[in-house]
Amino acid sequence: MTPTQNNWTKSSWQTYTALQQPTWPDLKKVDNVLETLSLLPPLVFAGEIRSLKESLAKAVTGDAFLLQGGDCSENFSNVTAPNIRETLKILLQMAVVLTYAGGKPVIKVGRIAGQFAKPRSSDTETADGITLPSYRGDMVNEAAFDEKSRTPTPSIC
Repeated sequence: MTPTQNNWTKSSWQTYTALQQPTWPDLKKVDNVLETLSLLPPLVFAGEIRSLKESLAKAVTGDAFLLQGGDCSENFSNVTAPNIRETLKILLQMAVVLTYAGGKPVIKVGRIAGQFAKPRSSDTETADGITLPSYRGDMVNEAAFDEKSRTPTPSIC
């Protein structure tokens, strides 16, 4: 069964085949992290999602512009208050220019801390004759090319 708006649940994502996933050495740790995450408040609230959908509908009809910006790929150490502030400042400046030039409202969407888990087309990579798991982002493993760093480790920071 494919989840729809009427039968969505917190676990309905599990009905899909997950592709490009890390090979977790300890699935019990993965389950523990998922359980912990399920108890936390949402990052985005339903009302915000509904409001964004309404705004995006205006962009589809040409009654607004969509401005999306932010880094393509981040690691935990780069997500700092000054970096977030600078990204927001640039987005707001760009929005003012677009609003003035286009005469339409601008929907501002920031991609901040958006890719701590990265899809990879290959489970492994090889360097100097050594094959290790691919780096999949700070939520999964570390970029350093050694066995300890590249072992996928689920955790809550």
